[in-house]
Amino acid sequence: MKNTITTLIAFLMLVTLQAQSKKKQDAEAIKNMCGCFEVTFNFVETFEYSGDSLYKPSHPEKSTALEYAALVIDEKNKVSIQHLLQVGNPSSPHIVKHWRQDWVFENQDFYMYDGDNNWRYEQKSKDDVKGQWTQKVFQVDDSPRYEGSATWVHVDGKSFWENRTDAPLPRREYTTRSDYNITVRGNRQEITDSGWIHDQDNDKVVRASGEDDMIIAQEKGYNTYERVDESRCAAAAKWWKDHTIKWELVRAKWDEVYGRNSDLSLEAKVDNKALYKHLFDDAITKQEQINPVIESFVKKP
Repeated sequence: MKNTITTLIAFLMLVTLQAQSKKKQDAEAIKNMCGCFEVTFNFVETFEYSGDSLYKPSHPEKSTALEYAALVIDEKNKVSIQHLLQVGNPSSPHIVKHWRQDWVFENQDFYMYDGDNNWRYEQKSKDDVKGQWTQKVFQVDDSPRYEGSATWVHVDGKSFWENRTDAPLPRREYTTRSDYNITVRGNRQEITDSGWIHDQDNDKVVRASGEDDMIIAQEKGYNTYERVDESRCAAAAKWWKDHTIKWELVRAKWDEVYGRNSDLSLEAKVDNKALYKHLFDDAITKQEQINPVIESFVKKP
């Protein structure tokens, strides 16, 4: 009996050590998405299902950018990365606060996009998310965009994470397309020797209450992040250092909103301006200024 108990304890310790090692490997893969990158964005519609002879697919798009990804939070169960675009004359570039991605280990609280600037709160069980990381993607103003949970996979020299989740229309389409209202995103983040790849297989979906979703088209996205010398992103790194306190305050207010753990609906504009235009105002720097601005966009139940 004593030998059996000893063997069981040894087995449990081995399992725990393996899980801790796997979690550390996951976190290192995530943090490999930090740094200075030359990015190429590629999108093209692949299949069309609308049945409308007048349907016009989106034009294939290819663009490039220099992007700095700053490590904002590096904690036991959370890694946060802020992306910044560096554009214009390299000797005097313009910095654009871009998207943010938070990675949370065994996260149970989700805001799932449900169309028309609405996010449905869901709480998953511990068993549902065991060993998984949730990627939470945020807009330039740190409002929600989409999120999903999956397991990082490390096999045959590859490290990747795959998930499928509902999302708003991409920024390149929401001002030009009104024939669909949900993007069902198939996301794959894969770490490479020279950077990382964001591989996407997306459905363009019409969703209406009480009706089955209708896919009008599918899209392929293939974005490559090629690591370059950090010095090329020095301006973006300095900008983030100079502005980090303000955006800590913005995130603190959003954390309070998300912590309410209830469905979330946001106004598209207040005083005829989108939220990012309010928050990008250099005069808005203090918590007592930021909080009411964000709260004004949160629709009351």
